[in-house]
Amino acid sequence: MGTIWHPERIDGPGPKYKAVVTMIRNGIANGGLTAGEKLPPVRELAWKLGITPGTVARAYTMLTDSGMLQAEVGRGTFVALPPKKPDRNSPIEMDVIAHHVHQGTKNYPADTYAVNMFSPHLPSAGQATLIRTLMAEVAQDPASGVMHYPSRTGARPAREAVVKWLAGTPLGSFTEADVILSHGGQNGLSLVFQSILQGRRPAIAIEALSYPGFRRAGELLRADVVPIAMDKDGVIPEALDEAARNHDVQIFCTSPEVHNPTAGFTPVARREALVEVARRHDIQIVEDDCYRMRVDRAPTYRMLAPERGWYVSSLAKTLTPALRIGFAIGPRQRTSDLRRVAEYNCFGLATPLIDLCAKLLVHPDIDAIAEGTRQGFNAYVQSAVNILGGYDVAWRINVPFLWLSLPVGWRAGAFCQAAEGQGVQIRSAEEFVCRDARAPHAVRLAINAGVALHSFEDAIMRLRHLLDSPPEQLSV
Repeated sequence: MGTIWHPERIDGPGPKYKAVVTMIRNGIANGGLTAGEKLPPVRELAWKLGITPGTVARAYTMLTDSGMLQAEVGRGTFVALPPKKPDRNSPIEMDVIAHHVHQGTKNYPADTYAVNMFSPHLPSAGQATLIRTLMAEVAQDPASGVMHYPSRTGARPAREAVVKWLAGTPLGSFTEADVILSHGGQNGLSLVFQSILQGRRPAIAIEALSYPGFRRAGELLRADVVPIAMDKDGVIPEALDEAARNHDVQIFCTSPEVHNPTAGFTPVARREALVEVARRHDIQIVEDDCYRMRVDRAPTYRMLAPERGWYVSSLAKTLTPALRIGFAIGPRQRTSDLRRVAEYNCFGLATPLIDLCAKLLVHPDIDAIAEGTRQGFNAYVQSAVNILGGYDVAWRINVPFLWLSLPVGWRAGAFCQAAEGQGVQIRSAEEFVCRDARAPHAVRLAINAGVALHSFEDAIMRLRHLLDSPPEQLSV
């Protein structure tokens, strides 16, 4: 085991934890580390390589989350054993699967692993360790104290950190004074809606297939929620124009960069056409950009229509959903309205979260962590697409979910029930449409990178076998 550890390989370019990850992966690939072999304790290996224990722990965590290593409480960290997979081509295995499909039971084979694909689960790229470290620093010396209400002045470092985090995002002109901190993206949407809506019966236009949070935020404010017809490029401008003539549409809420749940994208020409409709009817455009993975993309609506473009995002899909840190940016002339609504709602984020945000988003490791999250998601996406090849799957690189149109013989509700019987939880298209709307026969598969890749692949394989074997019962 000692022969694979080479301190000189740690001093090359790039983060040291990545060098440790590469060293272990190479050791497994060339036989220097064998399945079931115990790795050195964190502190021992750190001393041997001349690096910090935190760097080794981060490498171990990444490899454990990917399934290459296995951590056992009280025993240590081991090279993972190859996963035992059932022979799904055997007549016995296929008979078992078919029985569970038709019976709708949860008695799937004992060596399979239940996988929740309701919402994306981020891969571990070192963010948990960093957040714990920074939380300890905040606890030792909180810049905002622990005996005061949040203040606009005290939150300035956090807002400045958000500006740095958003560097490169085509938002048009803005400063830290335009950033409003929120308790996650959903709260950011609610704050924006409250800043805009007025009158007795305002309406919010949303994509016909869209994130359910749009509807819920609108309904809480007693607004009419109007679904707008879509095509492959997003909302159809003529459909939005018609809705504006028949309703008091004050907000058009959309996710142009990553349509949720279809994984689609609205090109610039379509965005410009929708801006023309919004200007004609004096509609404010609210853009939910929570799924952006910090990559090059098209101009936001705030850039295309600075007088009516509002932007909402969060850290939930790039770092962690646990902190509930989000942000909203409105048109420059509406910043005071948005700030007032946020302060009237809850005074602001808790001061420890403000201090944590100010440290986290400017930390020198944060870009590498965000990139690790993106690459981790993409590895799972690639595997899912390879397994589901031949079926109608909409997907994009840097998007942590897939949209699966079901083949003839399957309805969305029945497929979700059969999938749950096989230990896989997914969302039906019905959850993404308004109550009285007609849903397509499709499902969304969110990437769960919180389980080992082989467990995720096994779950996708179970879905593949369901697709291959639609039910044949004839109801009378």
